Order: sequence, then structure tokens, then C-alpha cells
Amino acid sequence: MRYRDILNHDHTLFRDREVFEADFVPEQFGHREAQIRELAYLASPGMEGNSPSCAILRGEPGTGKTTSVLRLFAEIEESTRRLAPVHVNCQNERTRYAVFARVLEHLAGHPLPAGGNPLHEVLRKIARLCQDRKCALLVCLDDANYLVREHEFNAVLYTLLRLHESFGSVRTGVFAVISDMGLDLRREVDSRVFSVFHPAEVFFPPYTRDEVREILDQRIKQGLFPGAMTPQAMERIVSFAGAEGDIRAGIDLVRKAAEQAEREGRSQALAKDVEAAASMVGAPVLRRKAAHLREPERNLLCALARLFAGGGAAMTSGEVFRAVREELPLSYTTFHERLKKFEKDGILALPISAQGGRRREIAFRYDPMEVMEACEEYTVS
Repeated sequence: MRYRDILNHDHTLFRDREVFEADFVPEQFGHREAQIRELAYLASPGMEGNSPSCAILRGEPGTGKTTSVLRLFAEIEESTRRLAPVHVNCQNERTRYAVFARVLEHLAGHPLPAGGNPLHEVLRKIARLCQDRKCALLVCLDDANYLVREHEFNAVLYTLLRLHESFGSVRTGVFAVISDMGLDLRREVDSRVFSVFHPAEVFFPPYTRDEVREILDQRIKQGLFPGAMTPQAMERIVSFAGAEGDIRAGIDLVRKAAEQAEREGRSQALAKDVEAAASMVGAPVLRRKAAHLREPERNLLCALARLFAGGGAAMTSGEVFRAVREELPLSYTTFHERLKKFEKDGILALPISAQGGRRREIAFRYDPMEVMEACEEYTVS
């Protein structure tokens, strides 16, 4: 077989494949105007070279937080040199050094030398670049909860917001983005940091089903050729994204369904393509959900998954509690609170038991073996 024929084929459903990349910022970005307006107001002092205000951006995964920041930062870079906005993905940059190395790389426009630099030297270069350009610095710590887990959040904030004390005339601000709704960043900040942090809070609610459909329809029109996605396939994708509560999952599913149709030599993605691609999209979503859990929550979820992996008869929450209590020391109140969190995160369902009364059964929305793997993968990493 000549693989070159596959690599060079011109039969495609994609008008612009980049539209479905994770870092793509769409030209049309609706339903987040109020949030972007608030972020712009908080950033505006930096447009005059003063310190931007700080903010916490809170919302479930896939609710437009990162895209809103990237959209605003792109507009800032187009309109002024008095404010330097830098986006840092804390899933990748989890230490104080890694965060500031990323900031320096952005400001300098090139990667750091292979040998690296001591942290003090990295900070000195950041300050010098800001001073030379007479600009303020606004850093977005995206998925800042990863810094909290690594016990680096306070050190990063303290170093960044007090940069002027060590290097003089450097104005800084921070946007901290979190998708863990159970995490209160204000409580994670110690007193020496809180005295200079004082964040406003900008909330990003989940998209409604109609908003999900509109966003996906815009991406499809921009990224696929007309007629490349059947209405039935579209409805399946909207239902999937709505159930996951994650617009990114819907966008990724559009891409994978179109690729599935391409592989089979068809000019339309069908509902069966969506079904075939759903498992490939669902696994990354599950891993993201597991990553946002705290260790005691992951331990319980893993224990529940082991209990249900063998299948068998449905079990009520009381029966499950008695079973896992032998492995994990926790009260029924804590157990119940964590079950409700897993239900809210879309990992479990808690239907009323067929036995009647107020008893509830526990049902996994994902394969229990996949849940175990997701929990163990994060624990190992």
C-alpha cells in the first residue's frame, strides 16, 4: 500500500481544520460578552502602564474561560504596547520556575537557552523587559488549581505581585482561572499574598443547550464544508456536549466524527460516526474530571469503580457505603457529599431505587474500568 496516497489525498470534509484545535480563538464568540467586558475593565489600568486589577475566573471545564482570556489578550496586544498579557497553562507549568520561564519566553519572543537560568536571573530579565518597554504585566494562570496541588500557588503569586519590591517600577496583575468548583482560591492564599492580591471574581456559568448548539453550529460552518454534518449527527453531538457540560468535548467530537467519515470515504458525517468517536472524546473528558478531584475524592471514586467493575446487581448508596467503609475511613455525611459532587461532575448518576422509599442507587456514567484508569493515571503522574 502506498501511504503517500492517504497523506496527499484531497477528499476532505474540512474547510479549515485549525478551527477545531484546542487553542483556536473564534472570530465569533458569543454568550461571554459580559465576562469579557468585566475582564477588560479589570485589565484597563494596565493600558496606561499602571497595575492591572487581579481576578479569579471560576467555572466548570469547557465554559469559555480560556477562550475569553485569549480573545481579550489578543485585542490588548493589537491595541497597545503599554500592557503585556501572558497566558500560562499551569497543567504544563506547575512550578514557580516553569511559570516565570514561560513569562520570559513570551516577553522575549524565543525559548530560553537549553542550560536555563537561575530563577533570580529569569525574574531580573522579566523586570528589565517590562522597564525597557515601559509596560505593565498581566499574567493569566490558567488551571491555577494545579499550582495549588503542587503547593506553588502562594509562591508564584507572591513573587509576581511583589516583583516591584525587588526590581522596581514593575506593575503586575494576575488572572487566575480555575475549573474546580470545590476549590476556594481565597482560602489558599496566605495573608502576605492576600494583602496585594484582592481579586474580583468573574463567574462563567455552564452553556445552555441552545448556546451549545449555536456555538457548535458556528464552528461547523467555519471549519467544515456545507452539508458535511447531517442534522442527526449534530443532535447527537449537542446531546453529548450538553451531558458532559463541556463545549470542548462537543468541538472535539465534531472533528473526530468528520475524520471518521473521511476514513470511510464519505462526504458527510453521520450519527454512527459520532457514536464511533464518542468513546475517544469521553476518555479525555473523564481524565480531566478525575484530575480536578482532590486526592481523598479520587480515592473514594476509585474504590467505587473497583466495587462496580465486576457488574452485578444494582446497589443502593447505603449498601455501597458499608462496602467502601471497610477500605476508607469516612463518615456517611462525607460519603454523601462526595457522591453529590461526582453526580454534579457527571461521573455518577443517583437514581431513586426501584425498591422504593428515599433510597438511591449508584450508577456510573462511564465504564468503571475507565474510571479506575483515569484515577490511577492522575495519581501516578
